[in-house]
Amino acid sequence: MGAKVYFSRTITPEKVVQLYELAGKKLTGNVAIKLHSGEKGNQNFLRPEFWKPVIEHVGGTVVECNTAYDGERDTTDKHLRLLMEHGWSRSFPVDLLDAQGPDLVLPIPDGKILKENHVGKDLKNYDSMLVLSHFKGHPMGGFGGALKQLSIGVASSHGKALIHGAGDPAKIWTADHDSFLEAMADAAGSVVEFFGGRLLYVNVMKNMSVDCDCCSVAEDPCMADIGILVSTDPIAIDQACLDLVYASKDPGRDHLLERIESRHGVHTVEAAAALGYGSREYTLVEVD
Repeated sequence: MGAKVYFSRTITPEKVVQLYELAGKKLTGNVAIKLHSGEKGNQNFLRPEFWKPVIEHVGGTVVECNTAYDGERDTTDKHLRLLMEHGWSRSFPVDLLDAQGPDLVLPIPDGKILKENHVGKDLKNYDSMLVLSHFKGHPMGGFGGALKQLSIGVASSHGKALIHGAGDPAKIWTADHDSFLEAMADAAGSVVEFFGGRLLYVNVMKNMSVDCDCCSVAEDPCMADIGILVSTDPIAIDQACLDLVYASKDPGRDHLLERIESRHGVHTVEAAAALGYGSREYTLVEVD
């Protein structure tokens, strides 16, 4: 039957907390809360006000990592300024995991593409992780959800280049595309292994543009909001989101699907399932 994926069509901060509780997995110890803080200029990312109730409910620290591309988050100084400008540092404890090196290197002995993943060294200070994902399109991955947050999101700046380059940072934008997607699956699995499964995933299907929150100039959302999903399985929750997009009758659905399919986005989910740290099979539990 696979994992349970709790789903509500009501998109409110309070509903996130309700579904978190329904999932029945209490995150303990020092909790890292991974989210996308938004590139400067992006209009679609989910703001601190939306995430505040669940962050305060869990009592964790918002964590981010520097980017591997030019922008306002590619150096520690610029990123820290933007975290303040976007309201994260004013609202919550924030830890830029790779603010200082050296990176923490996670082994991936069974990885198809990567044999190690480079993440911000401060990750070692956390006992569990809440992964808050804004489900939407992505210029390279096709879509972004829990698996992208676990992989590119947790990777350091150097680690992001390793993933994008399918093991070779020099090929960050030119690597074989399916190999890049498989490298994302490898990296995500290393973070699941690091935490020993002490993770919970929230995907919010709102403001669904074909572009990622990492784009300073992003297309406006192309289809209506769908809902909130919560699960203990990162593969199941991303598969459920894809299935909900396919099932939608919204006129903007095909535009988002063109982005997902043209980038072979489902292959990340396929590669992750082949590694065995989750399943594409799931039970959708709809909550009013």
